[in-house]
Amino acid sequence: MERSANEATEENNMVKYWKTAIPELTGKEKRNVYVYLPETYEEDEEKRYPVMYMFDGHNVFFDSHATYGKSWGMKEYMDSTETEMIIVAAECNHSPDNGRLSEYSPYSFTDPEFGTVTGRGKITMEWMVNTLKKDIDERFRTLPGRAGTYIAGSSMGGLMSLYAVLEYNEIFRGAAALSPSLWAVSGEMEKLAREAKLSKNTVIYMDYGSRELLGQRHMERYFSRMTQILIDRRVNVTSRIVPGGSHCEASWERQIPYFMNTLLY
Repeated sequence: MERSANEATEENNMVKYWKTAIPELTGKEKRNVYVYLPETYEEDEEKRYPVMYMFDGHNVFFDSHATYGKSWGMKEYMDSTETEMIIVAAECNHSPDNGRLSEYSPYSFTDPEFGTVTGRGKITMEWMVNTLKKDIDERFRTLPGRAGTYIAGSSMGGLMSLYAVLEYNEIFRGAAALSPSLWAVSGEMEKLAREAKLSKNTVIYMDYGSRELLGQRHMERYFSRMTQILIDRRVNVTSRIVPGGSHCEASWERQIPYFMNTLLY
């Protein structure tokens, strides 16, 4: 992975970020990759850490980088709880021509609002597991095996997290899928959940906010069916309807303790 000559590091914290390109998706166009290192990282040069990969990296750590001016505040949570884990978060495609939807959908779909969207989520995941993960494992002291590898995201990133833990179960032990956009490809995702080869210790956290489900009975059905399929598959699944939860970073931030405790229990 190409790193910018002037790697930028936020002062007085352990979140590094640099520019990278994903040639398979957008050619030479560059985007940020953010890496959080726990405060103990520099204290013990022999210690290795589990890794959580996250989508929409620009929204994960810094309000100043976030699309709507509010991030998840992952660094503050990790520091305050002294959770010893590396967080890796790649920025999404910001193209107005459904760039994010395309990169974050594992299957193509047609929607009245967005038209026909070509699903390039498979390409995104191939880059993540074969290029990004390889680079992170070489550059930092990670626990590279499945037992120490997780993935998380919200909305379309939540859909991709669910897809990743099902399709790439040999890579990811667990996933947090917050407000996953099952509306886009519900049939394909249910088929994958029924047929994927899953290890017995797979852990999945899923939730939706009660406010975002108002008047969305189809979403309730998708969410309920996916939960039941995962239960039938003997997945260690935690499925929640968040009281008062809505579709925004501020709401997802409040769910961090729930999904982190679930994945790392």
